[in-house]
Amino acid sequence: MPTDLTLHQRRRSPTAAELAGIPWLKLLAPHEHERTVPELQVTDALAGDLVCRIGRPVTYWFGVVEGLLKMSTDNEQGQTMTFAGLPPGGWFGEGTALKRETYRYNIQALRKSVVAGISVDSFHWLLDHSIGFNRFVMNQLNERLGQFIAAREIDRMNNPDIRVARSLAALFNPVLYPGVGEMLRITQQELAYLVGLSRQRVNESLAALEAQGTIRVEYGGLRILNLAALRSSIFGNKNGR
Repeated sequence: MPTDLTLHQRRRSPTAAELAGIPWLKLLAPHEHERTVPELQVTDALAGDLVCRIGRPVTYWFGVVEGLLKMSTDNEQGQTMTFAGLPPGGWFGEGTALKRETYRYNIQALRKSVVAGISVDSFHWLLDHSIGFNRFVMNQLNERLGQFIAAREIDRMNNPDIRVARSLAALFNPVLYPGVGEMLRITQQELAYLVGLSRQRVNESLAALEAQGTIRVEYGGLRILNLAALRSSIFGNKNGR
């Protein structure tokens, strides 16, 4: 794949396997499905590529088929605040697409990823015609609100172990990220980028979670063993980074 092409220039039609990984397609009526599938495009994003950029007008509604993205913004001091990691099955930016606004955040690929998209006009057509699609988007918005409230809480936490646990739990949200299942393909460095801690500190927290029996570190990723315990993880008072 030529790396000098833009994401838009790399777009192509999705394969059957990629279509199968789009969760809301199965909620469409036959005629809605028939109209929508030809409108879908996928693109191959490389690590560091920006899928969405602050200040750019919305043109597509996007989702992650493979890989890992992050949603973030920079403050006036040049510090990056990460709102969410976006693993497989996650669709994002529905609020921006609904209002046809410019993006207020960046979406960047942390590794080579496959990103799907549908034009904002097709997004609005589905809203106007599909009950199943409307329910999906409503659930997305509801879950996203809860996710961002939790992200604000996590950002204020001084305990790094709890930060890692709660941030990891967010990536296993079965509504927002149905493609993850029980196994998340993520490196410790990628998780460190999302949490805002050093790789070494993240490694210590993962070891503590594994000792609790909450997760299992496996080759190429993490397996969830007890999601409820991960969401409510409580550690001793550790303040070191």
